[in-house]
Amino acid sequence: MKCASCKMKTKNMCDKEGFDCTGGKYNLDECLEEDNKPFHRASGCFQAVHGNNLSRLDEVIMFAKRMGYKKIGMAFCIGLVDEAAVLEKILSQHFEVYSTCCKIGGLKKEDYEIPKVQEDKIEVICDPVLQAKVLNNDKTELNLAVGLCVGHDMLFNKYSDAPVTTYAVKDRVLGHNPLAVCYSSYLRKKYMNKKYD
Repeated sequence: MKCASCKMKTKNMCDKEGFDCTGGKYNLDECLEEDNKPFHRASGCFQAVHGNNLSRLDEVIMFAKRMGYKKIGMAFCIGLVDEAAVLEKILSQHFEVYSTCCKIGGLKKEDYEIPKVQEDKIEVICDPVLQAKVLNNDKTELNLAVGLCVGHDMLFNKYSDAPVTTYAVKDRVLGHNPLAVCYSSYLRKKYMNKKYD
């Protein structure tokens, strides 16, 4: 499947008419599982009820309330500590909020065969596994990933007991807005021909 580059007019067919481009080849019993139904219902109602007028923060709060969650976890990158503090303050008006910084474990780079930026300094790596374990211990019911590195976010998702939603992604160059590549013709040109080793 290459839906993103579809040349057919099925974008409207699948969205407006319920056309199945896969030809019904996949069993979708998971959608009918009782554990999964509330996620579909809670998420699916926002646009019908509120149109396109909700921010990501609105949706997170409303989703968590609909699901009956009381305890929210937040795993954040130290580079977004100020943003995490604001989110924690806002979310704390509605939930018990627990947060873990990426440097929580104090793991040293040399112990994990990770190159250092400055050889004569102590450099600590992120510990997304410990972030997940701490939030698991706090028995959070929903976790937010806020600016975790590529790879670290995957490990956090893997070890989190609670469902994880991404609130923000890290992009050191584009102000945590990786979609800027799609919106800027200058960036598109740069990345269309960029070579990687």
